[in-house]
Amino acid sequence: MYYHDTCYILPLALILDLILGDPRFLPHPIRWMGSAILFFEVKFRKFSMGTVFQGAFFAVFLIFTTWVFTFILVKLSVFFHPAAKYPVSIILIYYTLSSRSLEKSAMNVFFALKTQGLDAAKNSLKLIVGRDVENLTEKGVSSAAVETVAENLVDGFISPLFYAAIGGAPLAMAYKMVNTLDSMIGYKNEKYMDFGKTAARIDDIANYIPARLSVLVIGLAAQMLSKKGSCVIKTAFKEGANHTSPNAGLPEASFSGSMGVKLGGPGYYHGKLVSKPFIGTKFTEPEPGHIKKACELMILSSILWTGILSLLTFAKDWV
Repeated sequence: MYYHDTCYILPLALILDLILGDPRFLPHPIRWMGSAILFFEVKFRKFSMGTVFQGAFFAVFLIFTTWVFTFILVKLSVFFHPAAKYPVSIILIYYTLSSRSLEKSAMNVFFALKTQGLDAAKNSLKLIVGRDVENLTEKGVSSAAVETVAENLVDGFISPLFYAAIGGAPLAMAYKMVNTLDSMIGYKNEKYMDFGKTAARIDDIANYIPARLSVLVIGLAAQMLSKKGSCVIKTAFKEGANHTSPNAGLPEASFSGSMGVKLGGPGYYHGKLVSKPFIGTKFTEPEPGHIKKACELMILSSILWTGILSLLTFAKDWV
């Protein structure tokens, strides 16, 4: 994919995401990735080697296969028409983005809190978080929703578009396999501690640069929305490391600084209390209204990131 192609392919993929979101009636490659992970995990666990090596070969196989399959699909599309690779690339990259579906899911929690009560909000929240929600207060639900929006801005938009700008649809799809693997087998439990170790490390590496670039994008969006760009930068680099993930703390701290809310802290996961530090320690706990503000910040950040990458790829074509 040439750079001058990318400068309009990325915005069109964003437009599709903002318009369509993730309609359940459409087939979705990410769901196919999940099915492939479940199918091949059984096969690779039978190999005569250590569990860590089983998981490593499993992860590399699926990531590489995803790239190859997508690359071939884009190349084959030109047999139908020389320009067919462009709509195919746009659609494939669109499938790697999730800003609209993330906004919809978070706003479901917001509207449930405002109109249906805490129990309904917990039911909506548990669809998008990995933590236990039973003991959460209204502020706890609000905090969890804001954290999810912040973290998934990177996983669901910043990173896939970053890799789409570098390597087109094949690399964007390969990244989504990395991210899907981490979400399914990157757990520190008895079943996946060894088998999922490589997948988790690859995900950390893949998100390392995008997570740090996200601070600048969120800061720009926050400056436009509330003149809090400097607070985003200060909070991100002061408290972004207050997280068990090497990457997730940075966007969470950026959202914390933008809205002046305290995020993170201890939480229950699969019935066990996990002690995590707070982010934005000097701020107050979030209210339901902060979920809406988080979604606005996320959408604007997504638009700005698309514009930045499109301009960079356009400029590179003329250098």
